[in-house]
Amino acid sequence: MSTPVSLVTLDEIRTAAQQIAPHIHRTPLWHSRTLSERAGAQVYLKCENLQKTGSFKPRGALYCLANLSREECDRGVLAASAGNHAQGLAFAARSRNISVTVVMPETAPQAKLDATRQMGAKVLQKGKIFDDALAEALQLQRTTGMTFVHPCIDPDMVAGAGTIGLEIVEDLPEVDAVVVPVGGGALLSGIAAAVRGLRPQARVWGVEPRTAPAMERSLAAGELVTLTSANSIADGLAGLTVFQYTLDHVRALCAGIRLVSEDAMLDAIRLLLERTKLLTEAAGAAAVAAILDGIPGLGAESKVVAVLSGGNQDLQLLARWLSDGLPTC
Repeated sequence: MSTPVSLVTLDEIRTAAQQIAPHIHRTPLWHSRTLSERAGAQVYLKCENLQKTGSFKPRGALYCLANLSREECDRGVLAASAGNHAQGLAFAARSRNISVTVVMPETAPQAKLDATRQMGAKVLQKGKIFDDALAEALQLQRTTGMTFVHPCIDPDMVAGAGTIGLEIVEDLPEVDAVVVPVGGGALLSGIAAAVRGLRPQARVWGVEPRTAPAMERSLAAGELVTLTSANSIADGLAGLTVFQYTLDHVRALCAGIRLVSEDAMLDAIRLLLERTKLLTEAAGAAAVAAILDGIPGLGAESKVVAVLSGGNQDLQLLARWLSDGLPTC
């Protein structure tokens, strides 16, 4: 299959990096001896949980808003989010005095709702999962004319996410593999475009919950697949479907998708807390869970990077999971 012409380019990602650099943290890339010993490879952590707002999302939001016209900004921006996109967009809009409305699921963690409101966004809640919130937001856009900022299929969002891949290769030029959590696929798409553009021999893997394998199913089918259910403690990864734009990127640039269990993600959260003192949400720990489960082709000297995509974990929920066990998904 030929590579789609719409794939984000390395030059676009480099432009995004220059634009957003003054406004974000260049997050650290840390080697973990404990994880390396357990995984049988040299494991590095790209700590986007230490990014502003607690996740990678400001990267794409800042670049996207910088490319809007004044008229588009004046209409106000609108988004759907499981939580982190909402915070990233609110953060990016605040410095430019742009009004933000976000539709989030009724099941969104309270910590993410509170943080989004504290940054000045208007929050509406609809449905149980991201897909419900997205449908409501698109309907609201049609009736209000607000400027919709999609978390996954806007090329600027993907290019902004790809700046993480630039930093990984700059800090670890000999990287052999990068493992990235998959929700809608923008993060994986952008990182894969950057990493493969700079180091073609590196392999980029996505990781999804076993209970929400929309990208894995779509890759296997060769077309978009809509799940009948998608429940996970990784709320940012629990969508019924992905998008053609991100599916095209993953099909062209990625080695495949690894699936992890709910227990494996919780174990990864606990391990990261105990041994690295890093707090991640379940989506942020998913890449570590996948590496510990085994990534094909890695040896003892292979250098593999786990992208810790976010750290906005509701602490009350985490305490409940650790003491009482996980909910049934």
